[in-house]
Amino acid sequence: MESKRQLDVLDRELASRPYIAGDDYTIADMAIWPWYGQLCLGRLYSAAEFLDVESYTNVLAWAKKIDARPATLRGRMVNRAFGEPELQLHERHDASDFDTQTQDKIGTQEAS
Repeated sequence: MESKRQLDVLDRELASRPYIAGDDYTIADMAIWPWYGQLCLGRLYSAAEFLDVESYTNVLAWAKKIDARPATLRGRMVNRAFGEPELQLHERHDASDFDTQTQDKIGTQEAS
């Protein structure tokens, strides 16, 4: 019930502005999106249906808007060791690693 209460608070706040702290995307969005955003997009705990996240339309729109950002996808890829190989970048040392070092390009072998 606490998760639903928090989603309700977020939904009401996001009804009057596009991002958590106002009109601009800020560190506040970056800090809470990994949990609330992923939860609403059905990527955590398989709880989206149980929590009825579809009813929190403003939170869901916010989650989708941030999810669509290219930087969000890159951030989700770094240090990821599960899921689709093209979304796994075990180590990032350079911006070009997103194009050359994902698991679908290098396979499952680790450098020795």
